[in-house]
Amino acid sequence: MRAFSLLDLSPITEGGDARQALMNSLDLARHAENLGYKRFWMAEHHNIASVASAATAVALGYIAAGTSKIRVAAGGVMLPNHAPLVIAEQFGTLATLYPDRVDLGLGRAPGTDGGTMTALRRDPMHAADHFPEDVRELQHYFGPVKPGQRVLAIPGAGLGVPIWLLGSSLYSAQLAAAMGLPFAFASHFAPAMLDRALHLYRTGFRPSEYLDKPYAAAAINVFAADSDEEGRRLMTTIEQQFIALHRGNPGPLKPPVDDMESVASRGERMQVTQALAESAVGSKESVAQWIDQFLARTQVDELIVTGAMYDHDARLYSFELAADVLRERIDG
Repeated sequence: MRAFSLLDLSPITEGGDARQALMNSLDLARHAENLGYKRFWMAEHHNIASVASAATAVALGYIAAGTSKIRVAAGGVMLPNHAPLVIAEQFGTLATLYPDRVDLGLGRAPGTDGGTMTALRRDPMHAADHFPEDVRELQHYFGPVKPGQRVLAIPGAGLGVPIWLLGSSLYSAQLAAAMGLPFAFASHFAPAMLDRALHLYRTGFRPSEYLDKPYAAAAINVFAADSDEEGRRLMTTIEQQFIALHRGNPGPLKPPVDDMESVASRGERMQVTQALAESAVGSKESVAQWIDQFLARTQVDELIVTGAMYDHDARLYSFELAADVLRERIDG
């Protein structure tokens, strides 16, 4: 493993609000910077009452302004929701203000429900079909200005903002391989195809002007605490959130509970267990053992850790324990 990074959705908790969530994200980013995390990822999601990072470029600008060296990364921007030129201008602006600190991860999913997708997308029925062309258009805007080029991203032109492809299926793995781009898999909520996606990406990779060999990342959940029992209890917040999403009534993050049987059926708990299979939970020692097994299996170049929790101090401590483990596992 070459690096470790952190994904944050700026979680809104019961009794809290979006302003507090974003302020907590900045506090977490400063903490992550001091702990050795390379990147601070934020993701675009819409119409979800527990997520404050919908305007991802704006949120990342806030994080970058309040930190000094950690890279800020979209993990990701759902490109079919936007005109590529607009994203080039947004991230060109970030890269101009914070040189060599900005990464742009792209996804092709809507990041929301069907009704909100219709409100967002230029062409809700077919926008995702144009994802490869939209990626190439973005690359064009970030590339050197060509003679006679009439449409420029200002700022953005010539900045070469690094582009990643993100996904939770095999599609983006294959596209990233064909385009010679770094790839990150969302195994923290969609673990089923992780191993096959990494295999397809590595075996199909074609060197490009952007990358000479594959660079693969994968995301995991981490719920670390002083004991296995407390780590397991912290995880019940995200478990409740997954169940609420499945039931169609998501809201702000709820406090942890002592017993998930009191809030969910057996079938719901099984679904959540499958969705959150790639999770390191418990004491520092338990988390270290789990991470060692994951790294041995996947051989990822970068490990992305995430973990939505109700208590901000518990989240800071969890990522601190994770960093203690991960620093020892950096190659070289």
